[in-house]
Amino acid sequence: MPKYLRTFLPIDYIITDWASIQPFYDNLLARHLVTLDDLKKLLANWSELEGVLEEDAGWRYIRTSCDTTDVVAKDRYEYYITSIAPHVTAVTDQLNQKVLAAKEAHTLRKEVQYDIFFRKIENQLRCYREENIAIQTQIQLNTRQFGVVSGAMMVAVAGQELTLQQAAAHLESTDRPFRKEVYDKVQQRRLQDKDLLNGLYSKLIEQRHQIALNAGFKNFRDYAFVSMNRFDYTPTDCLTLHKAIQEEIVPLLNELAEERKNKLGLPILQPFDHAVDIQGRKPLRPFTDSTDLVDKTIIVLEHLDPFLGDCLRTMEQMGHLDLTSRKGKAPGGYNYPLDETGVPFIFMNAASTVGDMLTMLHEAGHAVHAFLVHKLTLNAFKHCPSEIAELASMSMELLTMPHWDVFFTNPEDLSRAKKEHLIHVISFLPWMATIDAFQHWVYEHPNHTLAERAANWNRIFSSFSDSITDWTGYEDCKSHLWQKQLHLFEVPFYYIEYAIAQLGAIGVWKNAQENPKQGLHHYLNALKLGHTESIPKVYETAGVCFDFSREHIRSLAQFVRKAWTEL
Repeated sequence: MPKYLRTFLPIDYIITDWASIQPFYDNLLARHLVTLDDLKKLLANWSELEGVLEEDAGWRYIRTSCDTTDVVAKDRYEYYITSIAPHVTAVTDQLNQKVLAAKEAHTLRKEVQYDIFFRKIENQLRCYREENIAIQTQIQLNTRQFGVVSGAMMVAVAGQELTLQQAAAHLESTDRPFRKEVYDKVQQRRLQDKDLLNGLYSKLIEQRHQIALNAGFKNFRDYAFVSMNRFDYTPTDCLTLHKAIQEEIVPLLNELAEERKNKLGLPILQPFDHAVDIQGRKPLRPFTDSTDLVDKTIIVLEHLDPFLGDCLRTMEQMGHLDLTSRKGKAPGGYNYPLDETGVPFIFMNAASTVGDMLTMLHEAGHAVHAFLVHKLTLNAFKHCPSEIAELASMSMELLTMPHWDVFFTNPEDLSRAKKEHLIHVISFLPWMATIDAFQHWVYEHPNHTLAERAANWNRIFSSFSDSITDWTGYEDCKSHLWQKQLHLFEVPFYYIEYAIAQLGAIGVWKNAQENPKQGLHHYLNALKLGHTESIPKVYETAGVCFDFSREHIRSLAQFVRKAWTEL
């Protein structure tokens, strides 16, 4: 992909410090916005500047997550957070005020994409307080600690030192004593740092609550909904979705758990029994290493559409993939959009499991989305709310299913992988609701004690979990299960989007089963919109409903259940 052609910044410009950046912001702030063209040119130049800054910041973050022990990368990332980002935040507020007050702003707002853009600016102005800049800097430094702590977690299994992601692959073992041993080691290792992570989370809650109070909000939950530009649904809608999942999906979890217990012939089902195949078959291993994973994923994407395969091939050629789990690497997986080049970066911790294959396809969906929105006029148009971004990724998991024979040449293995994923699509919804409901409670009760936190986590967890699994002996593990979810530490309130998007993705997949070509066409057209339309409009373009009702969830769950029973 050719590099974006700069028109405002010098082609060879490289960020060093704030002093090297400030003249460009001064240029923007000094302009007179008389005509519509004046306003559009300022927005275009500002967008270019933001793209350069965000790509530079992106690389600093990527390098720290690829190796949390890299002191140079750590220092460069922290320098950006402490010595550049605070200045950018302050000057962005000035530009927001200038643009909103521009004479021709009302003319520009007649176009839907610009109206959304200006509404986002209004939200930024509402949330901005100068005294919050220092707190936000500390929050960014603190959130990095989660990756450092988690990246250092290792366990010894069968004579090998493994990351927790690598060890988790052994939970698929048909040897029950062995998988219990592995599970116990993983949980014991997590619990070694439970106090440290509890303290870190408490600090983050305190800081986030203070930010909300400073900005005139009752709590951080209310602040987050505004700062995240959730124009199309409310906290009450989230509670409606929680209740619908509890009523429609949790009973299904009980059925699945009861079936698992019976098929495995167990007197009691325990936490370490959930990953093993219920028919006692060996774990599926869809790829051997990261090279094999990339090669096969490209073929799968090409079968769906040649353009999709080209996206991942470009990323591979540019070195924008880091997929293998290793010591010192941050946990989790992500696709990081790089705004100027338009070629994103995929980070993950692969250990040759089916889950890793799905993570790759998921992140590939995000990556394709980044390619599709790259030519949109403004940077802000490319930055989609997560409800749209996750529709891209979760739909890709399902849309590629007809081509999974690339990973599974044995028809029985292929059928098994598809069925397991469809069950996961539905059964994971309660965990999404659990994490979201927990955050609502946490930030509505910011002064809670650790005992209250554990009690309410257990209450919420139990309301969205099956009642078959016996947690006897694992009570402390259960009370701290939330600590494995990086979103709680790093991106608060980013999780319900997975549930919303999963419902949309099922609809996209349903359409593609009825008409594959048209279903894919609608999906790609929706992604191309970026954030130039509302979330409901983007979903409508994809041919699906933006609907949280119990009836809608029931119909989708029944559709997916029928599909897996036929495999």
